[in-house]
This record gives sequence, structure tokens and C-alpha cells, in this order.
Amino acid sequence: MTQTNTQHLGTQAPTKEVSYATTGQKYYALGLLTVVYSFNFIDRQLLSILQEGVKVDLGLSDTQLGLLTGFSFALFYVLAGIPIAKWADSGNRRNIISLATFVWSLMTAVSGFVQNFVHLLLARIGVGVGEAGCSPPSHSIISDIFPPHARAGALGFYATGANIGVLFGFLLGGWLNELYGWRVAFIVVGAPGILLAIIVRMALKEPIRGLSENRTSTEQAPTFKQVISLLFSRISFRHIALASALTAFVSYGLASWSASLLIRNYNMPTTELGIWLALIIGVGGAIGVFSGGVLADKLAKKDQRWYAWLPGLASLTALPFLISFCIATDKNIALISLILPAFVGNIYLGVVVATIHSLVGLRMRAVSSAIFFLIINIIGLGLGPSSIGVLSDVLSATHGDKSLGLAMLYLLPIVSFWSICHFYFASRNLREDLANAPQ
Repeated sequence: MTQTNTQHLGTQAPTKEVSYATTGQKYYALGLLTVVYSFNFIDRQLLSILQEGVKVDLGLSDTQLGLLTGFSFALFYVLAGIPIAKWADSGNRRNIISLATFVWSLMTAVSGFVQNFVHLLLARIGVGVGEAGCSPPSHSIISDIFPPHARAGALGFYATGANIGVLFGFLLGGWLNELYGWRVAFIVVGAPGILLAIIVRMALKEPIRGLSENRTSTEQAPTFKQVISLLFSRISFRHIALASALTAFVSYGLASWSASLLIRNYNMPTTELGIWLALIIGVGGAIGVFSGGVLADKLAKKDQRWYAWLPGLASLTALPFLISFCIATDKNIALISLILPAFVGNIYLGVVVATIHSLVGLRMRAVSSAIFFLIINIIGLGLGPSSIGVLSDVLSATHGDKSLGLAMLYLLPIVSFWSICHFYFASRNLREDLANAPQ
């Protein structure tokens, strides 16, 4: 059999001649995928810094803003995610990522031309469908080129793309909105992603499945039913997925509404606000998620339960500061209080994805990521921002401009504590479930 056919079918052991034989090639691919993920989050979170201007110009309510940043986006993200992930487990993952990048970037730019809520809703749906093709195939590629003992660190590095995206989304969005308005911000931020899609298509190589473990997969990709049955038969997965979804509820709620809260309570201009949030959520969060993945890999060498313990402990540490942010009456106290919740907010992501990939077979990784993202995005992204928006509108009749802070206070700390409990429950069965993973 020729090497070309081997790479396509993955039916014989990898050799030294295949892609990713050197450390440099591995980290080049990881770096490029992280850049793609950064663009993913720039476009996803851009609306958060622009939404006060969008609200005024289009006459929207907090409930509608919550739908735009939360449920409507998440619904189509997860509906598209499963078939795209199935495609990724049997097709060329690089091409899927390239096409997805083109779609979401185009729809972000289109958002600058909308005239009403329905137009913007349709554009956001387009962004969600495009972004559904980013992480599952990227996770699968990373797991194929990095071995299990380094996988949480690699996926943690990839997850920093979310915070890097938030950083540039807040910086560019705040600056462009202040100078040119929110419409120009959407167009300018969306357009470069089209060029990135071409770079991915030309510069990223498709690895052989199982490359990092010197394993091969000769069978057809399992059905969606088989993958979901395997995952939900593992008690640790059920708890760690729910814990992650509840953590995402908190982190997406903060990311979507912290800018509006600071603008309404302290009249911060978007340029100043963008800088602060870029530093706190962008830089701080990126350091947190990467260091969390590296630390989890080190601790798990002694006890694999650290893959569940670490994100739970991180959330517990941040809980008092989360409450302080919601009730603060001073701008500086609010910003300082936000630092630790932002730092630990996404620590779970790389750690949990690496753990899930260790629970399943080679041709289950993209679909297992999509199932995981379905859960965390329906509960976290779908319900987090939307629930806060709805509750804020309900409370506005009696509390006025304070309604948003109260809505966050009533929801986020309770949900955060709930997530901590499930991380602990997951740890009780994690070692047994990892030991029984398919080979």
C-alpha cells in the first residue's frame, strides 16, 4: 500500500516519514490551531463589548441580547457540531477547519450590515454553525500528535485561544466601537479570518490517526449512538461533563455580561473597558487555562483523579471573588474581584477534553468532543447569558440599573458551587473508567 493511501485510511503503523515526526512540527500545528481558535473566540465574544451600542441602535432588550450571545448561538452551534464531528472522525480534519473558519469569519463581517434583531440573529446563527467546525476536529488532531501524558498540557495551550480571542475581541472591539461604531468593528474583525482559512488549508497537514500512541484504526468510525453509549456508560463522564457545563454557565455569563455591568454601574467608556477586560479575562484567563493543563498532567502522574480535582478546587477558590464582583459598589473593587474568576474560569477545558479523549477509542475523539461541547454549550453558553438577561429584565422593574448585577449574583455563585460538587463526584470513578477505556 502506498504511503498516500496509508495516510488517508490509517491502516498501518506510522513511520518516520509521516507528518509530525519532530517536536517542531507538532508545536507548529498546535500554534496554528490555537490561532484559529483565537479567531473563533474573537468573533464569538465581539458582541459582548459592542452590545450596549447595538442595544440602543436596534432597540433591543436584555432578553434579546442574551439570546444573541447565548441560546440562539448555542443551539445552532451544537446542532451543526454533531454531524461535523462525525465528518471529522472519518474525513480530512484540516479541510473542515479551513471551511469552518471561512464561514464564521464571513458571517461576522456580515453582522456589520444588519438592520434589525432578526438580521443579527441570522448572522449569529451563521457564526455558530461555522464555529461548530473548529474545536472537535482540532481536538482530534492534537490528540493524534501529542501522547496521553502531554495531552492535557497541549489541549490547555489550545484552550488559551479562547482567552486570546477574548483579549483581542475586547481590545479591538472597544477601540473600533469608540472611534468608528459597532458596524465597522464587526466588518474589520471578521474579514481577516477569511485569509486565515486559506492559510490553514495550505499550511496544516492531516496526521495519521493514533500517531502519538503508535496505534492504528482499521475499523470504520463508530456510529454516534455507539460513542454516546460508551461515554454515558462511564459515571465519571456524566459528572465531569455536567460539572464543566455548569462552570461554562458561569464563565460565559461573566464574559457576556461583565462589560455591560461595568458600563451601566460605572459609566466606563468602551476603550478603557476593553483594555481592562483584555488584561483580566484575556491575559489572565490564558495563563490560567494553560498552567492548569500543565499542572494537571504533572499531578495526574501521581493520581489521575487530579483531572477532576483541579478544576473543582479552582472554582472553589474563586467563589468569594465572584460574589464580590457582583455586589461591588466601586469600579476598582469590581475589576480586582474579577481577576481570580477569570483566571480559573476555563481551567477545566483542556483538562476535561484530554480526559474524555482518554476514555474513548481513536475514531471517537472528534465526536466525543462534539458531545462534550453540545452539553457545555447548551447549558453553559445557551442558558448562562440568556438566563441572566431574562432575570435582569424581570428585576429591572423594581431595581432599575442594578438589575443586571443582582441577576448575576442570584445565579452565578449557586451554579458555581453546584459544578464543584460534580467535579468531586467525577473523581470517585475516574481511575476505574480510564483503566477500562477502549484500546
